[in-house]
Amino acid sequence: MAIHGAETWTTDRLIRELSAGGRLVRYQYCISFIFTTLRRESAVHFVPAGQAGLMTGLPYTLLALILGWWGLPWGVLYTPVCVFTNLTGGRDVTVEHLPEAASWSTAVLP
Repeated sequence: MAIHGAETWTTDRLIRELSAGGRLVRYQYCISFIFTTLRRESAVHFVPAGQAGLMTGLPYTLLALILGWWGLPWGVLYTPVCVFTNLTGGRDVTVEHLPEAASWSTAVLP
């Protein structure tokens, strides 16, 4: 599994960074096609300790704002949810990926 922002790190370094307060997050976006709205999440991103991750989530927020709102009825409902999630730092998935991180080899992550 590739983690944006930690592509070349070893497992040991990733675990150290997570222990220091770093987070693994996913950002949300939605795209609407009039009567159909697709709500999705980004790949996993690493956010260092002390950073909110707003700039990392900005492309997904803009995508939702531009292409998400005009689908009926879900685009109007999903767009604010996606924007709120991204502006509050994304969805923290660190705990979900910790068991997986423990099983990674100490080689460079893919």
